Amino acid sequence: MANIKQYTFGKNERLKSRKVIELLFKQGKSFSIFPLRVVYLQIDNSDTSLKAGFTVSTRHFKKAVDRNRIKRQMKEAYRLQKAALQEQLQEHKKSVAVFFMYVAPPLFTLRNTGFSKIRAVKRFLAHCQKNCPVPPLGHKWLCPGAVINN
Repeated sequence: MANIKQYTFGKNERLKSRKVIELLFKQGKSFSIFPLRVVYLQIDNSDTSLKAGFTVSTRHFKKAVDRNRIKRQMKEAYRLQKAALQEQLQEHKKSVAVFFMYVAPPLFTLRNTGFSKIRAVKRFLAHCQKNCPVPPLGHKWLCPGAVINN
């Protein structure tokens, strides 16, 4: 049987450790693609090459229903894009913790955010690739070494 890509987001891939999350926000690097802010950090001693966490501001979204919907959408966009990122990290034998934060106010409609979520994951993928800088905001994905499907 050929190699089948796993498009899952299991418990062992979720970022749950309080120590790692605190370290991520203290020492991690970040970038923003509206309406998301992405914070990431290379970690050691991890059972998986990639751990991810998601959050939505309670300040902007008072109802848990709204926060959960946005988190579900972020997880889905990440889940569909993470296979290429995991392959790269395993090639270079690195482990990374990444945290996606939804920072837009409620006036920004959810229809407009789907593309931004996918762009944020793709930008993180391009940043992790060797010899491939993070493209500036507003720049089309013309990174020479990047393997990115639109």
